[in-house]
Amino acid sequence: MTQKTDTDVAALSFEEALKQLEAIIAKLESGEVALEESITLYERGAALKAHCEKTLAAARERIEKIVEGKGGDVKAEPASFE
Repeated sequence: MTQKTDTDVAALSFEEALKQLEAIIAKLESGEVALEESITLYERGAALKAHCEKTLAAARERIEKIVEGKGGDVKAEPASFE
């Protein structure tokens, strides 16, 4: 995978990356793609999937906070936006 592709994927919003990933999956599942194109699409799809996962993880971190309970138990709870 080229650096240009990585940069291109990183610049996408979550919604656009997901839309592209869904289109790639549909195209690969159709079975009408040549082997070389399938490999290229798979690589792009893997980069899009990683980008979506990273974006979701960052969003999760922003809305959850780690708290320690009285018994020393650690849990995540929704962040207060007040």
